[in-house]
Amino acid sequence: MVSSPSRKRLSIGIVGGGIGGVAFAVALSRDPSLDVHLFEAAERFSEIGAGVSFGPNAVRAITRLGLEASYRRIADSSPAPFEDVWFEWRRGSDDAYLTATLAPGCGQSSVHRADFLEAIVANLPEGIAQFGKRCVEVEQDSEGVTAHFADGRTFTGDILIGFDGIKSAAREHVLPPAQYGDLGPFWSGTYAYRGMIPTEQLEAAMEAKGADKRLALVPQMYLGPDRHILTFPVKQSQLINVVAFITDRATPHPQLPEGEEWVTSVTQEELLGVFDGWGAGSQAILDCIPEPTRWALHELPELPHYRRDRVLLVGDAAHAMVPHQGAGAGQALEDAYVLASLLTDKACDRTNAEEVLAAFETVRHARTCQVQRTSHEAGDVYEFAGVGIGDDEAKLIENLETRYDWLWNHDPGDDVAAARRELGWETHAAPRGSDGRQA
Repeated sequence: MVSSPSRKRLSIGIVGGGIGGVAFAVALSRDPSLDVHLFEAAERFSEIGAGVSFGPNAVRAITRLGLEASYRRIADSSPAPFEDVWFEWRRGSDDAYLTATLAPGCGQSSVHRADFLEAIVANLPEGIAQFGKRCVEVEQDSEGVTAHFADGRTFTGDILIGFDGIKSAAREHVLPPAQYGDLGPFWSGTYAYRGMIPTEQLEAAMEAKGADKRLALVPQMYLGPDRHILTFPVKQSQLINVVAFITDRATPHPQLPEGEEWVTSVTQEELLGVFDGWGAGSQAILDCIPEPTRWALHELPELPHYRRDRVLLVGDAAHAMVPHQGAGAGQALEDAYVLASLLTDKACDRTNAEEVLAAFETVRHARTCQVQRTSHEAGDVYEFAGVGIGDDEAKLIENLETRYDWLWNHDPGDDVAAARRELGWETHAAPRGSDGRQA
């Protein structure tokens, strides 16, 4: 059993050691007055998946978390003069250029998930993380909160933060099914075929198919009815991350076949069949993926709230979304920065920690729900199913050029300021980010 020493200002348990949970723990660990414990179900830190991209808002959160140097060492970007390109958009049937979405000063800032997690972990002090700790139950009372783990151990502290992903155990405590019904993950109707291709191999394949070689190097999105393909570089541009999507829109609420795994290996023949008749660029890409994996993309409904007294859901535990705006990891990092800023404020202690969690939820809930909703809508737009847009290319171009502005222009420091106002902390000096600016 692990419990909190009373000499500390606040005892915090974190369930889940993914990108968001570790970044949050690192930020808290810089405050010696906090007692911080991170519990990870696996036997070591690990990430599934391949590439992950970050918009300007996510890079801003990384900087505020004091992790920019770690990030910059491994982050990829597009080659000049395309460094501001988030994606070029093309017609899947013939590779015809439609438009580009620009993220000035950021572009398609991407990393390999495992590399990024490793880079963040390097900042985590010894003794904070414990492994083999799968949370199975949470209970709380007026004195504290206790997490029960599958190995029979427990943790008791002042607050518990559920960074434990889309299959969160903490979520059932915050939103008991008997009271709220099933608010767990559901299949989005979309499959994502994934693969990684050596950059030189893809360049050669593009040339062999008569496609422009630059399609291998600059982030691309190929669009078509109920399907789209994206590519962007990772691993210092040594590899190209590929995700090819197909969505079932034949029924309002498609169901995954009984017993089907979320992730499964499939044949290249299946993948090529899904995109039969697409252009030379698409064919070159798919020809280079001999052993694709197929992911059934799940998401969460918009939850009515994220907090129950001493327990708070954040990241994918609260707002898991489809990846169509490259926004899921970014929202987890925004959560980590905002919450860490509040908990490390000297005005926060065990007597008002619940109010702090409530203020966090107040300033974050509407935004994260909107990111969930618009991420799903973005997939519709890419696949010619956007409401009022369809396959009208003029409307499609107009939408793609501007739809991310509200998402990317957000400053999580504004959320911190709003939460401080909610708490009546305006008279306290606002915490400063690692870049020295006031949050």
